[in-house]
Amino acid sequence: MKKLLFLFAIILGSNSAFCTRILIPMDEEQKNHLKAYGISYWVLKKDLEVNWLLNYKGGSFMFMYNELLEKECKVRGVTYDIISEGQVTEILMEIAAPEVNKEMVRLLKAPKIAVYSPKTKQPWDDAVTLVLTYAEIPYEVVYDDEVLDGKLSLYDWLHVHHEDFTGQFGKFYSSFANAAWYQAEVRENESMAAKHGFSKVSELKLAVAKKIRDYVFGGGFMFAMCSATDTYDIALAADGVDICEQVFDGDPADWAGDKKLDFGKGFAFKDYKLYYDPMIYEHSYIDAMQGTRPVSEDNDVFSLFEFSAKWDMVPAMLNQNHTSTVKGFWGQTTAFRKPFIKSDVLILGDNKSLNEARYIHGTAGKGTWTFYGGHDPEDYQHQVGEPPTDLSLHPNSPGYRLILNNVLFPSAQKKKQKT
Repeated sequence: MKKLLFLFAIILGSNSAFCTRILIPMDEEQKNHLKAYGISYWVLKKDLEVNWLLNYKGGSFMFMYNELLEKECKVRGVTYDIISEGQVTEILMEIAAPEVNKEMVRLLKAPKIAVYSPKTKQPWDDAVTLVLTYAEIPYEVVYDDEVLDGKLSLYDWLHVHHEDFTGQFGKFYSSFANAAWYQAEVRENESMAAKHGFSKVSELKLAVAKKIRDYVFGGGFMFAMCSATDTYDIALAADGVDICEQVFDGDPADWAGDKKLDFGKGFAFKDYKLYYDPMIYEHSYIDAMQGTRPVSEDNDVFSLFEFSAKWDMVPAMLNQNHTSTVKGFWGQTTAFRKPFIKSDVLILGDNKSLNEARYIHGTAGKGTWTFYGGHDPEDYQHQVGEPPTDLSLHPNSPGYRLILNNVLFPSAQKKKQKT
């Protein structure tokens, strides 16, 4: 009997010794994909390493076993497995095989996150702050004061969303010129411009855009959605050109400004023309919503490219998902017409039949930028004044996963580019 008890104790001890890792699967097995990113961020905040297993079960996460970490997974409703070192070895051998498109990336540090957003309440939500809050990932709000004061260097990752860097207030004039929120936004921006010594809001926003550009060139990570994508590039390209009509800045626009744009100053776009008319709810030809798109909500989708996890690790990280097809969604800027995308820009997701890109990426100096068209991945046609999306109803959203891939991206251990 004593021998049996001794043997049983050895078996229990052995099992305990080998159950050393927590694996968070990110395929269809996962009950809450969005909260899983929050768990990984929480582990990084504990100064512990997270292994991101690219293309393994949808881009799974793995870290050393700890009872506290297991408890947190349970509390947040995240699916997990406890695996032995033997299982870890099998997984890593599978990933390392040269013939498979998989790779392991070490996440080493929880990035410090900034969201560029007005401090006052806006009549719309922001998909990134929604998902950061839902995933329980902390962030700080910055706006023009902080950017112009040089405080972006305090952050590893910067998000800009529903912003108009051209100084035309989203070109909402035709629909909302008499709305209280619109008038308040104009007053606040004009006051901010005067505070920093600018005579026009367009000059203020250009200065902010240049500070963000310097942040990226210095090694920062910029992520933009909706109108903050194309208006950012337009503002930089239009440096020195008045593209704002009188209702926006008090004097007429230079309608010959198209010929004066310097596309080399922008990150992503080229050869586009502008819409100067304040009654037209578009900034330029970049946005695929200009004209008529022959799709409906039922068939508006885009496809993610499959990149080599071993050779193209950065786009592979940004595209981790449990599906390669993502539902489309509208925004002030919905999608990018391909003829106006620079040749060195990496297209991460597109709709080939419409000749439009939805999700693009590039490098600038030591940093990177990512532009994601649309406003809310789970609200197809989000209207001004509508309530924010309840992400507890969409815990497995592929569209929101793309945002969170970008949030964790700065944590990755940098590897030398393979040649």
